[in-house]
Amino acid sequence: MAKISAMLDIGKRSLMNSQNALQTVSHNIASKDLEGFSRQRAEFETAPVIAEGGLRFGMGSRTKRITRTNDEFLEKQIQRETTKLGTSKGQADNLQRVENVFNEQMRKGLNQFVTDFFNAFRELANSPDSQATRDLVKQTALAVVQDFKRVNDQVKGIQHDIDRQVLAEVQMVNSMLKEISTLNGSVASAEFAGTPANDERDRRDQVLKELGNKLNIRYSEGDSGAVSVTAGNSAVLVSGGSYATLDAVPTEERGAKRNGNFDIMFKYENSPAYNITNQITGGTIGGAIHVRDHIANKVLDKMDALAHNMATNVNNAHSRGFDKYGNTGVNFFDLADGAVRNTTEKLRLSDTIDQDVWKIGAAAAPEAPGDNRVANLISSLQHEKWLGEGTATYNDYYNGIVSELAVETKHVNSNYEHQTNIVEQLKNIRENISGVNLDEEAIRMIEYQKAFDASAKMIKTADEMLETILSLKR
Repeated sequence: MAKISAMLDIGKRSLMNSQNALQTVSHNIASKDLEGFSRQRAEFETAPVIAEGGLRFGMGSRTKRITRTNDEFLEKQIQRETTKLGTSKGQADNLQRVENVFNEQMRKGLNQFVTDFFNAFRELANSPDSQATRDLVKQTALAVVQDFKRVNDQVKGIQHDIDRQVLAEVQMVNSMLKEISTLNGSVASAEFAGTPANDERDRRDQVLKELGNKLNIRYSEGDSGAVSVTAGNSAVLVSGGSYATLDAVPTEERGAKRNGNFDIMFKYENSPAYNITNQITGGTIGGAIHVRDHIANKVLDKMDALAHNMATNVNNAHSRGFDKYGNTGVNFFDLADGAVRNTTEKLRLSDTIDQDVWKIGAAAAPEAPGDNRVANLISSLQHEKWLGEGTATYNDYYNGIVSELAVETKHVNSNYEHQTNIVEQLKNIRENISGVNLDEEAIRMIEYQKAFDASAKMIKTADEMLETILSLKR
């Protein structure tokens, strides 16, 4: 009877082993397309043996635990490279928009407007007493002013769009931080009880990768299984079951950042918020901020320098000229407060010229019909090297801005493509290690099904043996 009882016990454990393994296989198949999922396996161990009559009888096996196939060092490598990918993407997407502001293939650009403006003064030099030519000077000047403003508005519009992008992504980051802290609690609770938290760990690894795509982070796992996450150098975002929050708010001008653009503030529980924008150098947020504060602002500063220098030199020359009424000392452009910063936004044609084109000073002496010396002087400004410490004309300087943007965009796009390939390669390696192979799972399913059938037959045989013994006693 004892032997039959042992057979029934072994058969029962064998059935349970097969059921556990089949359930694990089913979970693998159902989760195959779940991003970040790691293949799981049921592991077995030998059941305690029994000794009888100087002999030791095996009692089969039992399910030890359900494990996941995962390489934590590969997961960290993927997270690091994903951060670099996010940085490249944040830069590439926004830098492309800045470059498009200067795309002159589909429309007339500032370079041509500036050329038309100086060409109009050449026409004026040929016909200083022609109203039509003076109207042309006015219209080309208005076109230059308008296109300077267009560039300023579009570049600043991109900066404001980046602010909205940063705000939206910061809100997503906060949601991820909350989820990681919750998963920390689940992992710690499960593993304190001695049960591997496979699915929770997979999900947490995936969220950490998604978080790393947004901003540069570092994380480490403690003895309890919970991870601590730090952004930049010192902002502890997650510690065990608690988490901090980030906020994107408009602030005053600071360094490369212009007034009103968003900074990222870090706040932990009841402590005061402090600015960590300078620490966010990676991920899509860091990449976007880099374009906003460095590349876009550099473009704006150079355009301001171009507009201010051109307007100042034209004013200096024009103010020495005499109009048809014999008056002199009139500025051609209105430079508002005279500051270089924001010239592209504030530059206007002077009201005097705008209201009466005969007040354009083309002559170098009063009451001198046909005198075109000042008109010639202004037209010659186009070919003087006023910018770049005396190395560039207006056209050269503008073309340098466009060329520099094109080179930077090409470099960033190349990095983005390269980084995409690296991440895809690492994901393929992870798939080979941790991914689910349906053919392999199907083979295991058949194997465990046959083991289940065999276990059932063993129980049936033991039951028949028990019936036989019982019938002998009747």
